[in-house]
Amino acid sequence: MADKYSDVDSVMSSARKAFAITPHDTNELALTPKALYIGGAGNLVAILADDSASVTFTGLAAGTILPVRAKIVKSTSTTATLIIGLY
Repeated sequence: MADKYSDVDSVMSSARKAFAITPHDTNELALTPKALYIGGAGNLVAILADDSASVTFTGLAAGTILPVRAKIVKSTSTTATLIIGLY
C-alpha cells in the first residue's frame, strides 16, 4: 500500500516506531520520543528533553498517550507500568 506521508516526519507527525522503556533514575533514553504511551495506570516521573529537573505526572490512566519529549523516565516514584516511547 502506498504511503503518501512516508517522507513526512516531524515532532507533530504520528509516531512511526516504538520502544519499551524501563525506568531508571540516571540513564538517558537511547532515543528522545515524541510521546510516551502509558500501558498501566499510575504516576510517571521524568526529566524532559530540555530540562534538568524532574516533573511528576500524577494519576495517569492506562492507555494515556503523554505528548512529552522525555530524556529520562525515573524509576523512583514512577508507578505507571508498560511505558512505551513513540517516535
